[in-house]
Amino acid sequence: MARAERLSLLAKAPAARLAALWAACGLEAEAGAWRWLRPPETGAVMVRGRAGGTGEPFNLGEMTATRCTLRLAGGEIGHGWTAGRDKTKARTVALCDALAETPAAEALEAAVLAPLRAEAEAADEARAARAAATKVEFFTLVRGESV
Repeated sequence: MARAERLSLLAKAPAARLAALWAACGLEAEAGAWRWLRPPETGAVMVRGRAGGTGEPFNLGEMTATRCTLRLAGGEIGHGWTAGRDKTKARTVALCDALAETPAAEALEAAVLAPLRAEAEAADEARAARAAATKVEFFTLVRGESV
């Protein structure tokens, strides 16, 4: 999994679910001693949008985000970004990001990332199914004078 995809998955995961998977996986000890390069801090980020998804970008507004950066004892660096003010979630995201660059990556994938990915895909499918249930199909009849 690419780093950007991994960080996106971790940032979008519900905080309680991420915390439960992190606690159950037992990789906290694998992370060992680590130190902050940038302790968790909360601020505002500008959210940009595009009209119709393809038009010119425009500033939609600001949202609150929390970020942090840490370094493991082995030198691996992890970054954590999350929407909102949850500093614990940002730290967990950063630890997962850093551990994904170590030999513990396979264990992290199996214990944390794979379940989160499966749950996100199931939620996407459920959302698509709800949207499909409201789909209206229009058709045009051929009128006699158009022939």
